[in-house]
Amino acid sequence: MGTRTRRTNTSAAVAPGAAAFTPDALSVAARHLEVGGEWVSSFAVVGFPREVHPGWLAPLLTYPGRVDVSVHIEPIEPATAADRLKKQLAKLEAGRRHTAEHGRLFDPRVEAATEDAYDLSSRVARGEGRLFRTGLYLTIHATTEKTLADEVAALRSLCASLLLDAKHTTYRSLQGWVSTLPMGLDLIGMRRTFDTAALAASFPFTSPDLPAPDPTSVAAPSGVLYGYNIGSQGLVHWDRFGDGMHNHNSVILGRSGSGKSYLVKLELLRSLYRGIEIAVIDPEDEYARLATAVGGAYVHLGAQGVRLNPFDLPIHTRSDGRRTAPKDALTRRSLFLHTVIAVLVGEELGAGERAALDRAIAATYQSVGITADPRTWTRPSPILRDLRDRLAEAGQVGERSAAELAARLHPFVDGAFRQLFDGPTSTSPEGHLIVFSLRDLPDELKGVGTLLVLDSVWHRISNPAIRRPRLAIVDEAWVLMQQKAGAEFLFRLAKTSRKHWAGVTVSTQDTPDLLSSDLGLAIVSNAATQILLHQAPQAIDEVGRAFNLSAGERAFLLSADRGQGLLSSGTQRVAFQVIASPTEHHLVTSNPAELATYTGGQAGEDAFVDLGVADEFDDEGDPIDLGVG
Repeated sequence: MGTRTRRTNTSAAVAPGAAAFTPDALSVAARHLEVGGEWVSSFAVVGFPREVHPGWLAPLLTYPGRVDVSVHIEPIEPATAADRLKKQLAKLEAGRRHTAEHGRLFDPRVEAATEDAYDLSSRVARGEGRLFRTGLYLTIHATTEKTLADEVAALRSLCASLLLDAKHTTYRSLQGWVSTLPMGLDLIGMRRTFDTAALAASFPFTSPDLPAPDPTSVAAPSGVLYGYNIGSQGLVHWDRFGDGMHNHNSVILGRSGSGKSYLVKLELLRSLYRGIEIAVIDPEDEYARLATAVGGAYVHLGAQGVRLNPFDLPIHTRSDGRRTAPKDALTRRSLFLHTVIAVLVGEELGAGERAALDRAIAATYQSVGITADPRTWTRPSPILRDLRDRLAEAGQVGERSAAELAARLHPFVDGAFRQLFDGPTSTSPEGHLIVFSLRDLPDELKGVGTLLVLDSVWHRISNPAIRRPRLAIVDEAWVLMQQKAGAEFLFRLAKTSRKHWAGVTVSTQDTPDLLSSDLGLAIVSNAATQILLHQAPQAIDEVGRAFNLSAGERAFLLSADRGQGLLSSGTQRVAFQVIASPTEHHLVTSNPAELATYTGGQAGEDAFVDLGVADEFDDEGDPIDLGVG
């Protein structure tokens, strides 16, 4: 059968003011139109699924091409609706009786339609709903005829995935296009009857699911599987390194026991599958089993001989073996040392102390031959003891601020806390996963330990020779946030990591303190991915204001079970439940009861020292050596 084409000049048929909004010419074919420089094709949806969920048509609006979606709605008078339902029920019952009289098998589709008709008739009679005649039409746009064919195939595939039967408006292509224009005209007239609930669910302006980056793709979803959607039971995938993300940072906030560490470890494990390099700051030694299982590096800060020297310059080794460093490496290292000392002494330094410290840092580097000349930067770095000595020397010649600083650094040089700084850096870990354990550090050193580990991680992130996505995970970030200097360093890291294809994950249970500080709010606002788990009633008001939560979202976070949370990114939000396979659960759980069964009752024994004390005594009270240990 041939195709008839009609070409019409439209510019003379409209008012002069509207000429700018109309095409110069319109070419009409059987299944498409050529409107000016565009090719368009229209469809009428004639088949719908039996059951739908709210926002089920949202994939049509998130289609990556240009699609016009038009929904035409005409209410039916209740009396007319009741009469039509009565006639429809009569037809269905007559068909069922005819089938039964002749001994034939019942048609499951007729049985389902009969049940739906009875239910709908009952609800309409009680005034719980109304009926509407609804028409759904689609128009796809393309720049060439060949591209239009590809877009038509992709759109029909998308409709098929939604259980929609989309038919070409063959020989009515012009009427189909006009029906999708914002004119309120339905020139096709192919409508189906919807009730109130079905029509409300068909509005494509909201959906409990996150929009897919490409709804027409048959490939597996990108990103990390977080769990299943509580609203729709669909899977929640999220790609922090996706093209549409403003940055790759994430914050995870929830009260103790809500499942923060469980979710962080699960995301870590699944990110490793994607080839992402990860560094973890572990305050409670929860990641050791996971690191061992995947062949990661484990750095046990606080153990004998494990040190991180804050004076090390950021020297990078390129793929050709050459060693390079930023032009301002020495200056930046001096500024970082100001932050380290401020965290060590536990307060912000005054103007006199900062001046004395700045002079002492320069003198410390010069004492080992490191100057502004980059050729000297590969020499062995000084240590904290050298800085303390320079400050003490300045104090002997009358600088009171220097003498006070030297005295305040004594515990970290010659006292009880010297193990972290008493020598050059003892380890330079490499690999796809690096875990820095802080559990055995004294509380007085956990803040500066977190800071030094972040600095070590930043050295790897900023290495231009490494080109792969990376994550830095700061678990229980409230330890570092207690110090203003540490919070400022974490904020700078979150701000600049995107430029190096890296992201920072900040997890904390101290939500009110984080949101009550300007730096805490800045860290949250610089995270494109925000995850809220179960919240305490005392904190929900502040959390609700910070994240602009609705009343329903607040109620959900107050009643959320362990592992349930709200994932938010911009205007997109979804409630999800974390799911893990048995193998993953074995690696990421921190439940003491489960860990005891995994280790045969030996959990935690490596933290104790055998003092050789006998376990039993004889009749005279003398100890009996059982030979254990």
